[in-house]
Amino acid sequence: MTTPSSPQGALAGIKVLDLSRVLAGPWCTQVLADLGADVVKVERPGVGDDTRQWGPPFLKDAEGNDTNQASYYTACNRNKRSVTIDMASTDGQALIRQMAQEADIVVENFKVGGLKQYGLDHESLRALNPRLIYCSVTGFGQDGPYAERAGYDLMVQAMTGLMSITGQADSQPGGGPMRVGVAVIDLFTGLYASNAILAALHVRDNAVSGTGQGQHIDMALLDVGMAVLANQASGFLATGKAPERMGNSHPSLAPYQDFATADGNMLLAIGNDGQFQRFCAAAGQPQWGTDPRFATNTLRVKHRTDLIPAMEAVTRTRTTADWIALLEDKAVPCGPINTIAQAFDDAQVKARGLAVTLPRWKDGEAATDGVQQITGVASPLRLSATPPVLRNAPPALGQHTDEVLAEMGISAERVAALRATGVV
Repeated sequence: MTTPSSPQGALAGIKVLDLSRVLAGPWCTQVLADLGADVVKVERPGVGDDTRQWGPPFLKDAEGNDTNQASYYTACNRNKRSVTIDMASTDGQALIRQMAQEADIVVENFKVGGLKQYGLDHESLRALNPRLIYCSVTGFGQDGPYAERAGYDLMVQAMTGLMSITGQADSQPGGGPMRVGVAVIDLFTGLYASNAILAALHVRDNAVSGTGQGQHIDMALLDVGMAVLANQASGFLATGKAPERMGNSHPSLAPYQDFATADGNMLLAIGNDGQFQRFCAAAGQPQWGTDPRFATNTLRVKHRTDLIPAMEAVTRTRTTADWIALLEDKAVPCGPINTIAQAFDDAQVKARGLAVTLPRWKDGEAATDGVQQITGVASPLRLSATPPVLRNAPPALGQHTDEVLAEMGISAERVAALRATGVV
């Protein structure tokens, strides 16, 4: 992972105007920022992104006390510069339009048509900057009967059927629809959006066939939610039968789930017949590998109600650590079911440097909000020549307003006047 002393990245020189808030849009722009783009995030004066108040938990100051800054915001706003501008004001709109004229990319997640009243919609900004790539993130897309509805991750998890296949079966203790433990639709939407933006950059700038023109990208949480149903959707479309909740079991693989051990639980993810036979030999049950009920994956799925109880009777005889030690050199996928605390303490997680502490303020600058540095999760993107550039922690509200406006040629006196009237 590139350290803050390495200034370049794959997207160095690309300017992103981030008008998004909460999670899907900011997740997209954080990917671009990690890859080296200069992302300027526009926030509401005095309030900022909604997630700055989504606590507890809150960030701690140097003495370990809670601040008024929620940690949620820090998950998706690393490497950005924060400016505060009131886009409801005429002067604020003019500032944002000037920023858009110099930008390569705009990302926004307002309701359909919500920015038109400010002259900040795609058509208005495209007229000022034909090279602009404008990405709109909404709940349901730019057209269709639900286009004007607000959309939220939990709502889309429910609407797409994702909750219907997550959780224990109705017949089991605690059965019922269940949301995924993180806002997975928002996160996937952010990733799809960043992919679409990179494709649009290539179309615009390709040396051989580039158009030199930007385009509008219409990203909808609903579309993404349907897409990431993946094999569950393809299974339904092939058979007409809606899949049901199976807890931690897999509809097409067995054994592929959690198992009780002598001191807790472990996860077995056996994906082929060879892995199953190696497990059986290691577990002292070679007869399972040749049993006509279990000889192939399809047979094991069909007879899982016979197989799983027999296996669990054996897995309970050793501890989780003993099973992992027994199977790790047998090419049988097996692992612990960690808490997040245990995951960050894992040797491989530490070796990969997946917890990264970044400065929030430059050397010599005092933390105006009591938070000097923030620890977050490293980017998983590993490019050998142009790796992610981790420059700065998620910014304090309006931390870079003066800096960015000065770069736009706006005098200190003008900035002071704008601040006095609440525009910035």
